[in-house]
Amino acid sequence: MDKLHIALICLAAVHSIGFAGLGAGIGMGHGLNGACVGVARNPEAKGAITTTMILGMALIESIAIYGLVIAFILLYANPFSGVLGL
Repeated sequence: MDKLHIALICLAAVHSIGFAGLGAGIGMGHGLNGACVGVARNPEAKGAITTTMILGMALIESIAIYGLVIAFILLYANPFSGVLGL
């Protein structure tokens, strides 16, 4: 495997986790903003809003974990080695 192929694989892994983390961060920020606004407008619904927010945050965080898994697959079990001729 030459240095260019290794660099491209590392770049793909970096973009995978970077974009997944960026998207998850933006999604969590919007979700937390909505939950804070909802609790501020209706304090009696705090329990339901908090439960829904925590579930949503867990689902959003799974997107970042999928990006991490893709990065690990690219780095350690490269499925494109046959295509690249490695």
